[in-house]
Amino acid sequence: MRANRLWPVHVVLAVGAAAMVMPFVWEVLTSLKTFTESTKVPPVWVPSWQWSNFATVFESSPFLAQFWNTVLMTVIRTLGQLLFCSMAAYAFARLRFPGRDVIFIVLLSVLMIPGQLFLIPQYQIIESLGWLNSLPGLVAPGLFSAFGTFMLRQFFLGLPLEVEEAARIDGAHPLRIFWSVMLPLARPGLMALGVLTVMWSWNDLMWPLIVNTDPEQMPLSAGLSSLQQDHLNDFPVLMAGSLMASLPMIVLFIVMQRQIIQGIAFTGSK
Repeated sequence: MRANRLWPVHVVLAVGAAAMVMPFVWEVLTSLKTFTESTKVPPVWVPSWQWSNFATVFESSPFLAQFWNTVLMTVIRTLGQLLFCSMAAYAFARLRFPGRDVIFIVLLSVLMIPGQLFLIPQYQIIESLGWLNSLPGLVAPGLFSAFGTFMLRQFFLGLPLEVEEAARIDGAHPLRIFWSVMLPLARPGLMALGVLTVMWSWNDLMWPLIVNTDPEQMPLSAGLSSLQQDHLNDFPVLMAGSLMASLPMIVLFIVMQRQIIQGIAFTGSK
């Protein structure tokens, strides 16, 4: 009887899953079509299996260099967020110092300001440092975030005080308590922030387009946009490049699916 009552839920979930998977399936099919097939109306569902579209991506852009730039940018940004945001979050959650709450409110106010307003001052800072068309220019603005600090602060507030007090009684100083006691306990929160940062960094488009004009220094998100032309777009080639760019994120999710879901769910409960 219970299974009979749940069939509407299963139908809704199946429809939702199909709606989410369908764009990816269409991307795969389009990447294997000819240009004529990709523009036909009604659409062509069975492609002619043009594997040469993937080779064209490498011929039209420095794909491998851009892929390496994307990997470096994502790894450095993620490590920076996990380190700096966790340190700031622990300080706001556990340490007592003058002006702590005021500083935290000012930090939270950054979340209310559209990120586009920071582009000009950030660009001027990067330009003055001589970091245009370079990896430091790509990663610097993404090493810290107010959102990551807020999320981890809420997680630290949910951890038991008794563990921290026991370490303090044993003579551990605040940095030792943070690194050896609190940070391991915050692993689910760190996992959630890491996943969100990886996805955001891998897909970041606006900042790389502004700070980098050299194709060799661009990440994949900006490099693929350069494949678009003013009057005519080769959609199969674009889809082939987009598919190769998205595969690492798909593989990462498949490999770490359980940890990702547990981290986000546990952090949400906190």
